[in-house]
Amino acid sequence: MNSDIKVSINGPGLYDLTHKVEKELDKSGIRSGLLTLFIRHTSASLLIQENADSAVARDLENWLNRLVVENDSLYTHTQEGPDDMPAHIKAALTAVSLSIPVENAEMLLGTWQGIFLWEHRHMPHVREVCVNIMGE
Repeated sequence: MNSDIKVSINGPGLYDLTHKVEKELDKSGIRSGLLTLFIRHTSASLLIQENADSAVARDLENWLNRLVVENDSLYTHTQEGPDDMPAHIKAALTAVSLSIPVENAEMLLGTWQGIFLWEHRHMPHVREVCVNIMGE
């Protein structure tokens, strides 16, 4: 089964997709298999991370912003704004796809794990995440 999740983004940060992905799994009727997510963008990424303490998301964002800065003199791809090239680098350093096992019609995520879209651009966007679920 293939479907898309559309996510409205208001700026940089981590956006929890866990419940949207669970809905797609429910619709699929698959009880055991593999769920794959793929983001169709080069300036955003996906990750599985702690969903209990929002400080984790802030710390990740602060750390990555310190690692990949805007307005670096090395950037030549600058026509889309000062956040564009850093967003591409951040997406290259993180994941654009995730694979999650499914058993008893549930994703086998850990107790404190959630699925997040990590937006790296400042402008509002609508991001697309492709969901593929295979199994029985």
